[in-house]
Amino acid sequence: MDALAIINKFYPEQNELKHILLEHSRSVADKALQIAEKHPELNLDTQFLEEAALLHDIGIFRTDAPGIYCFGTHPYICHGYLGSELLQKEGFLLHALVCERHTGAGMSLQSIIDQQLPVPHRDMVPVSLEEQVICFADKFFSKTKLEKEKSVEKALKSISRYGEDGIIRFNHWCESFL
Repeated sequence: MDALAIINKFYPEQNELKHILLEHSRSVADKALQIAEKHPELNLDTQFLEEAALLHDIGIFRTDAPGIYCFGTHPYICHGYLGSELLQKEGFLLHALVCERHTGAGMSLQSIIDQQLPVPHRDMVPVSLEEQVICFADKFFSKTKLEKEKSVEKALKSISRYGEDGIIRFNHWCESFL
């Protein structure tokens, strides 16, 4: 099953939420692929990069974020691990890790505990280069201004609430990927 088939399974209707998911995820995938093209020395798996970028937000429909047409029951910050659970059941274990680890610039167990976040208590920090590139690319696109790529400064501001370790990771990615 390919990424679009999985999206269609969980988002069977053509509606505003599916439009937001597809547009946002395509932007993230395109930026991730641009990074791969700019940095051949990283030897990134571009097929996986594209698939996982398209699927990284698959769990948003299970959250309560009416501004982007999500009417689920969980806080929005849970969309990563919720999406991971969906993809694990579909047998996409590596893609599931991207879902779980892309929130903010990743969330360490310590930052989850310190901030009392309503997510499972485990490290959710991108590990593989592909996970890191997708997480990084995601920070440049919101789901409310689909057509506009954020500046590095705005992307950094959007993750700053998740703690100092995420800021350090993001700055490292700027040096590595831009």
